[in-house]
Amino acid sequence: MSKRDYYEVLGVARDASAQEIKAGYRKAAIQYHPDRAPDCKESEDKFKEAAEAYEVLSDPQKKQMYDRFGHQGVHSGGFQDVSDVFSSFGSIFEDFFGFSTSSRSDGAQRGEHIRYDLGIDFKEAVFGVEKTIQYTKNVTCHTCGGTGARSPADIEVCSACGGSGYVRRSQGFFTVQTVCSACGGEGVIIKKPCPTCLGKKTLEQEEELTVKVPAGVESGVKLRLTGKGQEGTGGGPAGDLYVLLDVKPSDTFIRDGDDIILPLAISITQAALGAELEIETLEETQTIAVPAGTQFGHKICLPHKGVPLLRGSGRGDLYVLIQVMVPEKLNKEQKNLLQELAQSWNEKNQPAPTSFLGRLFE
Repeated sequence: MSKRDYYEVLGVARDASAQEIKAGYRKAAIQYHPDRAPDCKESEDKFKEAAEAYEVLSDPQKKQMYDRFGHQGVHSGGFQDVSDVFSSFGSIFEDFFGFSTSSRSDGAQRGEHIRYDLGIDFKEAVFGVEKTIQYTKNVTCHTCGGTGARSPADIEVCSACGGSGYVRRSQGFFTVQTVCSACGGEGVIIKKPCPTCLGKKTLEQEEELTVKVPAGVESGVKLRLTGKGQEGTGGGPAGDLYVLLDVKPSDTFIRDGDDIILPLAISITQAALGAELEIETLEETQTIAVPAGTQFGHKICLPHKGVPLLRGSGRGDLYVLIQVMVPEKLNKEQKNLLQELAQSWNEKNQPAPTSFLGRLFE
């Protein structure tokens, strides 16, 4: 069964704003929430479908890929279970309904994600590269072992939640659990914090790792390194490291998707008579034939000399864009030769030509 259009799923137009997309998801989430119809498979499927649509359309990069290539552009695997939806969109549900859908397991909390901006050269983006980066992340405090307390005796169970870290309450047709406000979901109260980390449980540490940038990337692409973000607390998983790429433009080439454009300036005689010229492709020097009578703006295609496809195999093409250069200054002899050429052209081609040589000396 083919997937429905994500805009149709959320009931919004293709030019909808981020706020309209969020509102469309909120409406669908309320309508198809599993608590309304616990045994209805259709409602559950639509609930997951709406979450999948919002996951794509709320992310500017994924939305751009979806607008260009449809479902194939985002390769969304969807959500296998309703719990996946809540784990991915816990903060969204808190914004919508005023409660938290996250639960606590012995104080375990996932570490925060880290963003790292990485600048790379034009050809590094085309062919891929490995870069060594350094960044700062939090690691478990070596003094307290991540408890945040000076000693085990300085940790006491939270009396408000009984150590669970959350309390349950009903709100309409929802039965939800909210984070305990007394202990912040930790389940414990620290009486005397650790003198090294001051109760934060973690310390800053410099990290170094090698990032593999795949061939064919562009500016704005995010590389996700799972588990390389901030360390979790209470045994929770680490966050992820997101490397945001910034590709420096080339002085020689212009990128157009997977194709490359190489502007090439030639003389009027080379354009008129034709010529064989050496050019620099992305990888090597190559000789091309410029046909006689080539006009300004003509493109010569070199197949499979462009950018390797980021998704899939093969490469784009390289286009040599011809730019005919008219001399700004001519000596007397050069002017005479061009005037003779213009006169000869007029005599043999009636009516008078409309070429730039004819117009130049009329």
